[in-house]
Amino acid sequence: MFFLAFGFCSRAIAAALHSVFEMNEKLCSSVAQQMILTEDSVSDLMELLSVDVELSSSAADREETLCSKNVMRKQRNWERRLEAKRRKRKEEKQRRKQSQQEKDFVPQFSKRVVKAITKERLEEARTTGPRLCVDLSMTDCMSHKEISRLACQIRRLYGSNKKTQQPFHLFLTDMKKDGLLYRECIRMNAGFLNYLIDVTEDSWIELFPSEDIIYLTPDASEALEQVDDDKVYILGGLVDESIQKKISYTRAKELGVQMARLPIDEYMVKKPNSKNFYSKILAINQVFEILLTYRDTGSWTTALSAGIPVGKGYVASSEALPEGPR
Repeated sequence: MFFLAFGFCSRAIAAALHSVFEMNEKLCSSVAQQMILTEDSVSDLMELLSVDVELSSSAADREETLCSKNVMRKQRNWERRLEAKRRKRKEEKQRRKQSQQEKDFVPQFSKRVVKAITKERLEEARTTGPRLCVDLSMTDCMSHKEISRLACQIRRLYGSNKKTQQPFHLFLTDMKKDGLLYRECIRMNAGFLNYLIDVTEDSWIELFPSEDIIYLTPDASEALEQVDDDKVYILGGLVDESIQKKISYTRAKELGVQMARLPIDEYMVKKPNSKNFYSKILAINQVFEILLTYRDTGSWTTALSAGIPVGKGYVASSEALPEGPR
């Protein structure tokens, strides 16, 4: 009985041990499978990370390439701007050098010397230059405002005569020293009493031979062809605002002197404008500027183009452009 009981127990223990061994094998197999799965997962993860790294690296490379292109483009633009600045500085330096050479070539005079030269030139014109008179006998036809404007025109006329290389011998005739114009000239024109102009109360018809006189008026039929040093040119002292027509023309005709107009019709044409306005009436200083320019250039086209304001409605005609110095 004892041996039977012992044998039964041994088989039970063996079965139990066999069962334990089977469980261990299954457990080990499961752990092994889990480990295999884990390794596969890790491998897949590593592959994904590798792809991400490759993608990140590729994006970084593209970004770096793009940045490099932008940097190179900015560098080229900067170099171009720098080169342009260098070239501009070089040109400016050459221009200043040339300007300085011209200044060194042309003698520079002090104001005192310039004033002395101008005075000498004006004094010489009083003996050898062409004569020009401003007829001031018509001030009774003008208002106070118009007389003040005439005083300003006299100042400008004298200023132009001082600047030119070929000045006129100027006269102010019929200038009454007790008149309003004389007082306005003193009040408005600094140094008027020291002007190198012959100011007289006499009339121009009493000062010069009638055969030497040419009265310049826009109403004359004949055009002025040239400025002759032997003639005496008379300008009527009237301003643009005067509404009375042909006053100077009537006066010159009554005295029987030669009359002439600026050759505007011969060398200028009307330019269309919105106001359809055209005028040949000029201030005495504007007429005088035209005469000065003509003497310097010998060209009526140049003189009229420079002296007639655009607002008058006239421009140089194409037929007159080829005209050269006389």
